[in-house]
Amino acid sequence: MSKVFKRRLIREKVLQVLYAYEMNNDNLQSQIDEIFSNVDEDNDKQFGLTLIYKVIPNRDKFDELIKNKVNNWEMDRIALIDKILIRMGICELLFFEDIPPKVSINEVIEISKKFSTAGSAKFINGVLDAILNDFKKSGELKKTGRGLVDETISKKTPKKSE
Repeated sequence: MSKVFKRRLIREKVLQVLYAYEMNNDNLQSQIDEIFSNVDEDNDKQFGLTLIYKVIPNRDKFDELIKNKVNNWEMDRIALIDKILIRMGICELLFFEDIPPKVSINEVIEISKKFSTAGSAKFINGVLDAILNDFKKSGELKKTGRGLVDETISKKTPKKSE
């Protein structure tokens, strides 16, 4: 199984844990234990747990970012699954320096196609793109490594030989 596909499955499990947690606001550990019971690889489990434990304490901050981008919408009108997916996307943009922004955004969009409504993918894409642009402008986006930031390398024009 490819790393990309495994990561998507882990993100789906994270969505399930966060959704269950949002619905009951307790028993987080038992939700994690149950939903991650068949995840054997430590790296995969660690990725999922890190995502969960970064999203939950930052919910208010993430919701504020979302609110600023959906000014005509009330937060409670946004489908809970969409809100959680956007929070996950924001979390990856801010806290996972090794994951390219486009990958984070594409992953939550693909997951939305499986778990949410027909219009969700476009909505999520629009909100995350706008937030990503703000992060780039403010310098909050901290990505390292090749292909992680969309900066094009300007080609130096060769000097004409005299």
